[in-house]
Amino acid sequence: MDNVFEAMTTAELEVAIAELEAQADQIRARGLSLDMARGKPSAEQTNLSRPMLDLLTSASDLSDQGVPADNYGIPDGLPSARELAAELLGVDAANVVVNGTWSLNLMHDAVVNAYTKGIAGQLPWCQQGEVKFLCPSPGYDRHFAITARYGITNIPIAMTPTGPDMDEVQRLVENDPAVKGIWCVPKYANPTGISYSDETVRRFAALRPAAPDFRIFWDNAYAVHDLYDEGDELLNIFDALAQAGHDNMVYEFASTAKVTFPSSGMAFVTASPADMAELRSAFSVMRVSPEKISQLAHVRFLGSAEGVREHMKKHAAILRPRFELVEQKLSSGLADTGIATWTKPRGGYFVSFDGPVGSAKRIVALMRELGVTLTGAGATWPYGKDPLDTNIRIAPTYPTLEQLGEALDVFVVAAKLVAARIALEARGLD
Repeated sequence: MDNVFEAMTTAELEVAIAELEAQADQIRARGLSLDMARGKPSAEQTNLSRPMLDLLTSASDLSDQGVPADNYGIPDGLPSARELAAELLGVDAANVVVNGTWSLNLMHDAVVNAYTKGIAGQLPWCQQGEVKFLCPSPGYDRHFAITARYGITNIPIAMTPTGPDMDEVQRLVENDPAVKGIWCVPKYANPTGISYSDETVRRFAALRPAAPDFRIFWDNAYAVHDLYDEGDELLNIFDALAQAGHDNMVYEFASTAKVTFPSSGMAFVTASPADMAELRSAFSVMRVSPEKISQLAHVRFLGSAEGVREHMKKHAAILRPRFELVEQKLSSGLADTGIATWTKPRGGYFVSFDGPVGSAKRIVALMRELGVTLTGAGATWPYGKDPLDTNIRIAPTYPTLEQLGEALDVFVVAAKLVAARIALEARGLD
């Protein structure tokens, strides 16, 4: 659809801008203070896990399969915690470590180990000259921040409806030994909400990297975060690796951060036996023991993968109306304007929005003026540099439905006003 503002006469466009500016003034006068900056669970969601706090008391048996949870030791995590993580990921519990409360910490430590110690018998990355990491974009800003912090060159890779541009991934991975890894959120990707197709997963598994120490950082953060009973199905990357005859290439991460309590959950990592041996060695000097009391509470509360799925249905009942409200508000306000596109995810935590070229920073700034905080424009690209300045990550989970509706009404006005101003400026009449 053509941009309606570009199709207007100059006189019509000036009238439209005046009307939108009047709406913005009315919103500004309301003194709103709404926050959609991060993908945080709402209080309704965290309340779902409060019964877990009652499961352990001073009289509780603090052992798990004969292993004490109230002392040092068991660096790989409690047996039941590892079994639960393995069941959720479809892997062997022998290749799982449950340690820490947030999987980003495990990813950071895996990068640091490769950077300072080296993996797969290779020199540490810090001794190999320029090191590059592929970053499907738009993507997760905290991923990009880890590699950027250690001077690793982040290279954006375009996202498609089926995952990263695999032709470009294959070209870079198989021809440039400086490419050491790629960040992936394979199910309900942050922020697009798309899930990698079976073909995409198989192409990842079939890669023949030029660097023997290349690793795929498979952050399966939203593995169980379906909004509907029929959620997206993600092909198991380790099954695909086995079919391709490969093994030491993937680190898979996940956690219960958005299942129970953010920052007070269980984080886990799995990889091939050889890769896990290296990670265990690295973790052994970083950690004395995991948070086994928390793990014990989690396994007693969640029980099994089926227990997790039942728990997540309660999350979905809370989140589904929010995502449907985003679709309703954006469709009713913008669908007929031709100025924007957005994703319609069936799970995860975000909606990815794209406006006209050069609009994202201006929309986010205007939203702030009008009392609504969004994730910073550019955050979904390495170094915060969206080349076209179009992408905005919408995080609808934390506000109440009423607050979300208000924020989206403001967003529609801001997106229209910025698009109209850009159309006028293009005529040299700003």
